[in-house]
Amino acid sequence: MTTATTGRTALRGVVGTAHTRVEGRDKVTGAARYAGEIPFADLAHGWLVLSTVARGRIRSLDTEAVLAMPGVLTVLHHGNAPRVDTDYVGLLGIPPDPTAAVFQQDRVHHVGWPVALVVAETSEQAREAAEALVVAYDEEPHDTALTADHPGAHPAGGVMPGETAKGDLAAGLAASAVVVDEEYTTPEEHHSMMEPHAATARWDGGRLEVVDSNQGTTWIQTELASLFSLDASAVRVRSEHIGGGFGSKGLRAHQVAAVMAATELQRPVRVVMTRRQMFSLAGYRSPTVQRVRLGADADGRLRALEHRSLNQTSTVYEFVEPSAGVARVMYDAEAHHTANEVAPLDVPSPTFMRGPGEAPGSFAIESALDELAERGGIDPIALRLRNEPEVGPVSGLPFSSRNLDACFREGARRFGWAGRDPRPGVRRDGRWLLGTGTAAASFHSGAGPSTAVVTAEADGGFTVRIAAADLGTGARTALTLVAADALEVAPDRVRVRIGDSDFGPAMIAGGSMGTRSWAWAVTEAARELRERLALGTTIPPEGITVRSDTTALLGALAQKERHSFGAQFAEVAVDTATGEVRVRRMLGIFAAGRIVNPLTARNQLVGGMVWGISMALHEEAVRDRTSGGLYAPDLAGYHVATNADVGDVQADWVDDPDPEDPVGIKGVGEIGIVGAAAAVANAVWHATGVRHRNLPIRPDRVLSAVPASSGAADA
Repeated sequence: MTTATTGRTALRGVVGTAHTRVEGRDKVTGAARYAGEIPFADLAHGWLVLSTVARGRIRSLDTEAVLAMPGVLTVLHHGNAPRVDTDYVGLLGIPPDPTAAVFQQDRVHHVGWPVALVVAETSEQAREAAEALVVAYDEEPHDTALTADHPGAHPAGGVMPGETAKGDLAAGLAASAVVVDEEYTTPEEHHSMMEPHAATARWDGGRLEVVDSNQGTTWIQTELASLFSLDASAVRVRSEHIGGGFGSKGLRAHQVAAVMAATELQRPVRVVMTRRQMFSLAGYRSPTVQRVRLGADADGRLRALEHRSLNQTSTVYEFVEPSAGVARVMYDAEAHHTANEVAPLDVPSPTFMRGPGEAPGSFAIESALDELAERGGIDPIALRLRNEPEVGPVSGLPFSSRNLDACFREGARRFGWAGRDPRPGVRRDGRWLLGTGTAAASFHSGAGPSTAVVTAEADGGFTVRIAAADLGTGARTALTLVAADALEVAPDRVRVRIGDSDFGPAMIAGGSMGTRSWAWAVTEAARELRERLALGTTIPPEGITVRSDTTALLGALAQKERHSFGAQFAEVAVDTATGEVRVRRMLGIFAAGRIVNPLTARNQLVGGMVWGISMALHEEAVRDRTSGGLYAPDLAGYHVATNADVGDVQADWVDDPDPEDPVGIKGVGEIGIVGAAAAVANAVWHATGVRHRNLPIRPDRVLSAVPASSGAADA
């Protein structure tokens, strides 16, 4: 750590030391209020009405009977709702999902499509009236089944090119001594964060104010201003405390519906999604069908690699789950082909979900690498390290840093990999078959332009204002530590205020870019302020304020492959008589930049790994082909891992500061889940001799597979 001096007091740098959350007491005592809890005078409540058919038209809505019910104030629908403008480009150059632009048409595009909003004096009255609203439809045939040969499938770009190719794939495979050609599938998965989506809209002196739970206040401010043809300065969005997001909390139907109702009634209106509504309107991770073909020499060096991924999207919005993107970073070959494809179906629009692309993509490519190691008689870690690329396999760009080998070597040492018997199905503990598996992980390390305002107060303290979002990750605390070091003061002299679009544009909390982006802006502002104070400037009663903008700094960065990396290890126990799979222990070692706060960073990494266990063994949303809707869309029917499902999970890191970042940050929010499911699946193979290529590895799939005693098999 560095030593800084302020006045007579020598301070040790606090970045890199463990600190409890600065808002922790408020959260555990209930003083921290979430979007659905903040009181407003004269508050009305809106309740969304969702379609019960998967495709068709709204023939009629019986609003007259509902408007006569107690407390009902209005019913908004396609016949009377304000018109909005969807002809604009949103975040990351992506157009808005028309699902959020509610009540603009009589068409229904999936089960759970918003068809009306009932507004009443109380939430109970709004719910009762919404459930009483009779909607008649002209129903049409629908298609909700994703198949590998779907006729509507086509390459799609999204946030990256849809296809990449170099070399002769057929020739590379033909010349290979060992070949893997397999299909892997992952199911529909849902974010299921603790806090539901909630928003309150009101007009205050001609200015729209929205109190929301989101992953970026300036993001939602910009989207709402564009939709309602307002100047961005006429919209204020606040989101102080968020109970989880994981990629789901962007622009959704409830915010737009709340603004429409507040505009019509000229009073505050709150709209909160129910848990069941979130399964239709809050986005999800699309199921994927992935084909991986690998060809290698006898020593395991790849000659050919193909990774193709297909995901479903809605008929109104093209969302790409870029699962093949992970192969563009992790492994090279003379013949290297990747493709991301989509198939439009009569389903809700998918969205980003923790580890988007990399989480499902790593399951396929890391399972295939494990199969290649098995068939070639090579240790799985040795195979991966043997295929470490010197530059980006597709881009050809240098890596800013790539410490995957350090992760594997440290992880193997701590996990006890050297004593592993590579033969499957030979270790037992009573009725349990035991196995161990590993997988590599990577996730892009980026930063978005952000502004920050830092004020030196007359009382000797400092106030940082930035439109950051703390989803429970500890961003407030991390920024407090970063600001303290940049200002060369103790953390207790720094107050960080976040979650307000009035603080100026800032990057969203997503893609592991939040803390890195915000810390860069805070560091720049604090540095300039410290230089001004060093000149002996007297602080006036209103303080001295400096504002930063990192747009130019980030634009000047050289083009490189910037990623965090990691090595995942898992030990499982499998009972082939009951089909039960238990993850006894997991270890993840990561190269994820400089760790700002080890306490909260470890929580993030362990949380991602636990989600990987859940992905491998539990999570699966099943769609009824007859109705087009989900079976049991709630937390009773959608199984997530609980404490009873999770054994000893440990996460740690190797030294890996980013030399081009002012703090050395890369990001830890996403990478914990990447590779975790593959490590568990590879461990299940090692325990049983049965390869599971379809997630989740449910007990019935274990039971239906060929037992290990009859040799290796597929499931």
